[in-house]
Amino acid sequence: MAKKKTIRSIPQDRTPMREQDPLVRAKNFEEVACGYNLEEALRESDRCLMCPDQPCISGCPVGINIPGFIQKISEKNLRGAYDILTETSLLPAICGRVCPQENQCEGVCTVGESLEAVAIGRLERFVGDTAIKEGWVNIPHIEPNRFRVGVVGSGPAGMACAADMAKAGCDVTVYEAFHQAGGVLKYGIPDFRLPNDVIDAEINNLKKLGVKFECNTLVGRLFTIEQMVDELGYHAVFVGVGAGYPTMLNIPGDSLNGVLSANELLTRCNLMRARDFPNFDTPLPIGKRVAVVGAGNTAMDAMRVSIRLGAEKVYCIYRRSRTEAPARAEEVHHAEQEGVEYHWLTHPIAVLDDGKGNVRGMRCVRMELGEPDESGRRRPVQVAGSEFDFETDLIVYAIGTNANPIMGQTSGLKLNKWGYIATDDSLATSITGVFAGGDIVTGAATVIEAMGAGRKAARAMKRYLGIRDESLPYASGGATLFGIDTRERNFARVRVA
Repeated sequence: MAKKKTIRSIPQDRTPMREQDPLVRAKNFEEVACGYNLEEALRESDRCLMCPDQPCISGCPVGINIPGFIQKISEKNLRGAYDILTETSLLPAICGRVCPQENQCEGVCTVGESLEAVAIGRLERFVGDTAIKEGWVNIPHIEPNRFRVGVVGSGPAGMACAADMAKAGCDVTVYEAFHQAGGVLKYGIPDFRLPNDVIDAEINNLKKLGVKFECNTLVGRLFTIEQMVDELGYHAVFVGVGAGYPTMLNIPGDSLNGVLSANELLTRCNLMRARDFPNFDTPLPIGKRVAVVGAGNTAMDAMRVSIRLGAEKVYCIYRRSRTEAPARAEEVHHAEQEGVEYHWLTHPIAVLDDGKGNVRGMRCVRMELGEPDESGRRRPVQVAGSEFDFETDLIVYAIGTNANPIMGQTSGLKLNKWGYIATDDSLATSITGVFAGGDIVTGAATVIEAMGAGRKAARAMKRYLGIRDESLPYASGGATLFGIDTRERNFARVRVA
């Protein structure tokens, strides 16, 4: 019988992850973090106490059996660890890289009460990367049914929904507006944080389930949501288009050449390969002095991309302090290592013109923190008489995103006051048979939360179509018919001409 672990008996320090040197990585787009090898993964797995109450599972938005897969790692049963992970997580190699584990599973880790929390994300990435390298994929027996399901958007919510519906036997087609599948994973996250090869490997696993991808297809322009149900013959539709419509500051000078959103910068660089110019002919303005407004993960990506594209100086302009910055602490640290200069408690009030329609600088004010606002963070208040001019020739706004209005403009979907799709608790929309989830419903969230929404919508879609959810136990204790609980009865859908 294995000896019970205690805080004193486990390795006291978190196993570090090897990284590229900051001076080297600032000049390339290769992944910064190198990942664990087997020896490092085994050491870190030994730090898990295998708590009986398992708070990390409840801290995970999709409820991954974290102690279970870590136990398999410690036994050197990596395939077993992958099998446990993929019971609930479709994208372990992706989530292990980009999920904010410090605010989720690791944030409630029992070990973290006394020492550094177990590096759950790093272990998940290790298993996911091993699976890609070894070509592992879990494809269950699929009994095809007659239902056709359309998924709009190939981001994490759409992929999770598509996978579950394909496993249920549905004929699933995913529509993507861009020329490559992956959604925000492809256009919004640079290779140095999430390599394209990893995304493509996970998408290929979906294709092995029978999921079809139709790229260069902008739903709402080529055809509407209603047409998918009425004319294209889909029995159910899931909308997971994300929320990629940028927010601008709406201050004087916003329309000058040299002002753009982080979404535009990142999409051009990542998906459209402007970073490889002139081998790819995507135009992208390159500033010598780049000011990025905002301090979330997207802002960090925009700043680090700008450095790699050749900017001489890159500044972070943020109206609160470092403590309130919403980006992961790891991303703030990496950006600082690579040369980003932070200007905390600073807020732009105007963009300055060089007389030729181009940006020459920003007019800013100093801020101080007052009482907390509705977000729980202290509200920034302008310091009287603190205006000053800041020299820059390229300004990037990374201050949040909104719902793209195309869905609302081209369909009868009911929207909430912010323009996001309104749903009930099961993620059903105002159109019968149409469900929605992810950022287009909640606003910006994490990859794993979007996946959770996609899976929740899939469960509701299966109920709507009368498909039994095999993940649920069979009903018992009720009235029976031919020995089968009547609550387990199915039904056939009839389309009236």
